[in-house]
Amino acid sequence: MASADHPASEHGSYPEKSQPTVAVLDERRRAALAEIDNAPFSWFHIKVCLVAGVGFFTDAYDIFAINIAATMLGYVYGKGGALSTWQSTGVKVATPVGNLVGQLVFGWLADRLGRKRMYGVELMIMIIATFGQALSGQAPAVGIIGALIVWRFIMGVGIGGDYPLSAIISSEFAATRSRGRLMTAVFAFQGWGQFAAAIIGIIVVSAYKDEILDSPYPAAKPVDYCWRLLIGLGCVPGLIALYFRLTIPETPRFTMDVERNVTQASKDIENVVTTGTYVVDEDAPIQRVKAPRASWADFRAYFSHWENRKVIIGTAYSWFALDIAFYGLGLNNSVILTAINFGNPSGNKTSSLYVYQNLKNICIGNLVLSVAGLIPGYWVSFLLIDTWGRKPIQLMGFSVLTVLFIIMGFAYDKLTATPSVTDAFVFLYCLTNFFQNFGPNTTTFVIPGEAFPTRYRSTAHGISAASGKLGAVVSQLGFGQLINIGGTNKFVKHIMEIFSFFMLTGIFSTLLIPETKQKTLEDLSNEEQRGYITGASLSRQYGCQCTEFTSIRRGLNVLFF
Repeated sequence: MASADHPASEHGSYPEKSQPTVAVLDERRRAALAEIDNAPFSWFHIKVCLVAGVGFFTDAYDIFAINIAATMLGYVYGKGGALSTWQSTGVKVATPVGNLVGQLVFGWLADRLGRKRMYGVELMIMIIATFGQALSGQAPAVGIIGALIVWRFIMGVGIGGDYPLSAIISSEFAATRSRGRLMTAVFAFQGWGQFAAAIIGIIVVSAYKDEILDSPYPAAKPVDYCWRLLIGLGCVPGLIALYFRLTIPETPRFTMDVERNVTQASKDIENVVTTGTYVVDEDAPIQRVKAPRASWADFRAYFSHWENRKVIIGTAYSWFALDIAFYGLGLNNSVILTAINFGNPSGNKTSSLYVYQNLKNICIGNLVLSVAGLIPGYWVSFLLIDTWGRKPIQLMGFSVLTVLFIIMGFAYDKLTATPSVTDAFVFLYCLTNFFQNFGPNTTTFVIPGEAFPTRYRSTAHGISAASGKLGAVVSQLGFGQLINIGGTNKFVKHIMEIFSFFMLTGIFSTLLIPETKQKTLEDLSNEEQRGYITGASLSRQYGCQCTEFTSIRRGLNVLFF
C-alpha cells in the first residue's frame, strides 16, 4: 500500500519510491477486469464490431466468390467449357489450406506479439493476393490455374489470420452481458459477404450481356472480364477497413495478462472503454508483475488437465465436423444446383446464350441461398445467443442438420424426380444453410474466443479454427473425387449421407464444451483469479522505447480515437 509519505495521486498513480504491493496490484487487476465486464454498450463497441466485421465481409466474399468464378474460369480456360475435376478442386481447396496455415500462425503470433501488432497485417496479405488473382495471366511456362491456386493460398493465409484476431479482439473488449451478440454481429458480416459476391456476379454478368451474346461460344473474352472483376472487387472493402485496423488499440487484457503491465492496462480501460479515446504516454513508467506466463511447458501443463483439454477437443472437433458440410455445400452450391437441374437454362449448351443464362442463373441461385438461409440464420443466433446460450444452439443445430442431411440423402431421388418436388429439395437445402448459421457455424466461432485464458486465447482459437479448415480441405478433396462416381453428379445423394454422419458426431463433441453465456472470460479460464499476481518487479523503465513505426501508429491512434 502507499505509505503516508507517498500517498497515491488523485488519478491512482504512485510516486517512484512507493511500489504497490502484490495485493494492491492483484486487486487493481480484478477491478479493471470488472470495469470491462460491466461497461455499458458504447460507440467504441460499435467501432470494434464494424472494423472486425468488414474483415469478415471481405473474407466471405473472397472465399465464396470462387463458387461462381470457377464456372467462368471453365468457359475461359477449361476444356469443353468446364475445369477438370482437379483444376476445380485446386482453386477451391487452396484457400482453406491457406486458412489453416494462417489461423495457426496468426493465432500464435497474436498471443506472442499482441493483437494490435498483427491486426491489419493479415488484411494487407488478403488485399495483395486478391489483386494478384485479378491480374493473373497465362504463359508458356505458367498456367493460369496454377497461378490462381498460389494466389488463393496466400489470400487464405490472410483470411485465416483474421479468424482468431477478430474473434479475440471483439471478445476481449466486450462486456460480459453482450459478448455473444458482439462476436456474432462480427461473424454475421460473413453472410453479407456471400450475398455481395452473388450481387456483384449478377451485375458483372449483366453488364457484359451484349458482349457475351455477340461472341462465339464460349464467349471467352467477356467472361474473362467477368471473373476478374468479380474476384478483384473483393479487395475494395479490405482497403476501406485497413486504416481502422491499423489504428485499433491493444486489448487491455493482453496488456495486463501477457505484457503484465497492470497500470497501463487500467489506464487503457479507463480511456478506451469509458471515453472512447486511446492515448499512449511514452514517458510513463512500466512495472511488470509476476503472473502465469505463456510457454510450451505452461501450455502443456494447462492442457494436461482434462477440464481444459476436453474444451479444446470439443471446440476443435465441432468446428471440423461443421466445416465438412459447410464448405462442402458453400463452395459447391453451383454444382449441386446444376445436379438437381434447378434453374438450368434450356437449349443448345454450346451457344453463347446458354453461357449467359447459365452464369446468371448460378449467381441468382447463390443469391437465393444467401437470402433464404445464410443471412437469417446469423441474425437469429444474434438474438438468442446471450439468452438461450451457445451450447444449446450448437446442440440444436447439429441435431437438426443431422435430420436434414438424412432426408436430403436418402430421399434424394424422389426429391429431384420432377421440377415440382425439386423445389422441396431446394427448401431443405435453404434450411441446412439456416441451421448451420443458427447453430454450429456461429457458436464454433464464438466459444473458442471465450473459453481459454488470455495468454492462450488466440492460439486456442487458431487451433480450433484450423481444425475446421482441415475439415473444409477434406470435404473439398472428397467432394471433387466422389461426386461423379456412377456418372456426372450421381454421387450427390451419398455425399449428403456422409454429411449427416459428421453432423451426428458433432452432437457428441458439443457435450465436451462449457456454456459460456453471462460468464466472465476469467471465470471460463478455469484459473483462480484471486492471487493471480504473485509478485512485481522492483525496477521501472522510463522513456520511449518505440521505433519510428510505432510512433506513426501512435499518432494514428490518437487521430482515430
